[in-house]
This record gives sequence, structure tokens and C-alpha cells, in this order.
Amino acid sequence: MSNNSIEHIAWREGKLHLLDQRLLPHKIAFKVCESHRDVVTAIKEMYVRGAPAIGISAAFGIVLAAGEALSKSFSSGKTRELLKTASSDLEGSRPTAVNLKWATSKAKSWLSDNIEASTEEIYTGLEMLARDIFADDISNNRKIGFNGLKLVPQNAAILTHCNAGALATGGYGTALGVIRAAVEEGKKVSVFVDETRPLLQGARITAFELIEEGIPATLITDNSAGYIMSAGKVDLIVVGADRIAANGDAANKIGTYSLAVLAKYHGIPFYVAAPLSTIDLSISSGAEVVIEERSENEITFIGGNSIAPEGIKALNYAFDITPAELITAIITENGVIEKPDKVKIADIFTKGDTFLEKHTD
Repeated sequence: MSNNSIEHIAWREGKLHLLDQRLLPHKIAFKVCESHRDVVTAIKEMYVRGAPAIGISAAFGIVLAAGEALSKSFSSGKTRELLKTASSDLEGSRPTAVNLKWATSKAKSWLSDNIEASTEEIYTGLEMLARDIFADDISNNRKIGFNGLKLVPQNAAILTHCNAGALATGGYGTALGVIRAAVEEGKKVSVFVDETRPLLQGARITAFELIEEGIPATLITDNSAGYIMSAGKVDLIVVGADRIAANGDAANKIGTYSLAVLAKYHGIPFYVAAPLSTIDLSISSGAEVVIEERSENEITFIGGNSIAPEGIKALNYAFDITPAELITAIITENGVIEKPDKVKIADIFTKGDTFLEKHTD
């Protein structure tokens, strides 16, 4: 996937092509989005998932709305009204991943900075912005990988949860980007892949990416992670994030918090790999993150087959919060934030070459 073996997000001839990740690993198919409403559906129904990939998709969703305005010869004012509606629709598609709103905010800033732009200029400008967001994400992921590879020892056994790979981003990945970078550096590693119930993103997607790249991987049930740690089989844990608060608390796929608690008990480093776009300085702690609740059917059914008695209630939180004190370090494109806190999180945005010197304990 680091070599773009699957072009999972593609902008072609004014349409957004998204790999339908619900069908992996058994089928490769694409959803073609021709309007921002198609992108809303793709995000809600998880054709596309992963905070950075959602943000990229939202950016192109705004472009699709601008394209609709252009095709209908809307005035600049009417175009801006449509884009306001499109932004609201996209922002409401999933509540937890901050990259989505980050991307729409970028579009709103462009519109504010180009108040005299015609509808055609709006379309062209927003398309260029979306392309830049896409390209920057891939570049930033590679920087995350480079910054994180030094935390991976030779012959490391790494545990990861959910999917924070190329398919969750523009390309290369965050958590898997660290693993990829270590392998490219010549380090021998192996990976334990949590299946990640209920939608099995680990089993279906992370395992798929690692197999495609020839990185040794072993699939495990979520329930067995603690035992494997207690047996001394895990050297470090690296995960992604959907939103990181100003104090370093991290929202990620449900089950991440449990792994962090287990890692703390067993003395195993616990790393979060994420771009700066995932850090939300507008919230002071993880307590302010809206945790998405999804359909009960995702728990009571697998592959369309019922696995629970009819009538049983199910509670399906999609994410949980890992407190900053359980995180060994956050790996970003600007550097590694060891023992993250509010001061270090704020400083990473203005990091110069002295960041690591200032914050090395």
C-alpha cells in the first residue's frame, strides 16, 4: 500500500472514487461520488473510514458541491450558501473524527480569504485545496513514520488495534506508517493484529495491508491481547487516533483504552501516531469528545448473519478515550511528544529544531 497498490481515494474527471472498505478483504469495489451527498453516505456507512481519509473525502465533498453550483450557473452568493449547507451535512456525518471538520474549516477559510471569487474560481480554488490536503496527508504520514521508527527496536513484536494504515489515510498510514518506516529502515518486526470487533477492521483491513506488504503478522482476538502481553510477547503498542484533545487525551477505536491500561500494567510502551490535523486544541480534555454510538446490528450480526438472540439490547460505542497519562508518546509529523501534556501539545504546532531538545526528560 505504500506503493499505492490500491488507489483507495481518487479524484478523476470531477468525481470522487472511494474504495468500498466494507467489502475487504474479499472484494475490491469502488463507490463513485458525484455529489457531496454521496460523500456523506460514504462516510456514514463506512465505505471510507479512518480520520485522515474522512477528512480528505470531506474536502472533495465540498468540491463536488462547488461543481454542482458551477453546473447550475449559480451566482457566487448562491454557491456560498450551497457550500455552507454541504459543510454542515458533511460535518454531521460522523461526530468523533476531528479531521472531517478540520477539512471543512480549511474550505471555509479559503472562502473567507477569497470573498470576491466567482463560482468558477471557487470551484478551482477548492479543488486545488482538496488536492493539497490529500498530498500533504501522505507526506505527513511519511514524516510520522520517520519520526516513529526510532522507537521501534530491532526484532520488535508490535501490537496494533483497528486500522491506521494507508487505507485509513491518504496513503502510507500513521500507526502502520511507523511500522512500514521501520521495515524500510531494515528492521525486522512482527505485528499482532487485534481483530477489532464489531466491524473487524483489524482482521479485514490491517491484516490485508500487512499481508500485501509481506510484513509478518498474526491475527488475534481482542480478548487475548492482555494474555499475550503477560506472556512477554509484546514489545510495544502503536495505534492511531481520531481526535486528540489539548491535554493529550486521545479518542480512538473502542478497545484502545483497555490496551493502554494493560500496557501500563505490563510496562509496555504505548504510542499514538497521528497528524497535527487530528489534534483539536478547542477541547481541553477527552471528556469533551462526542463518542459516536452506532447501530446495535453491528454487534448482533456478522456478515449479515445473526449471532445473538432476537430482542437482546446491544450498546455499540465506536470509540473510547485514552487518558494522556497512559500514553508514552504521541508521534506527529513535527516530532515525538513524550509524556504528552497541554504545554507540549501546544508547542508541537510551532516546533523548530529545538522541540525534542526542549522536551526530552
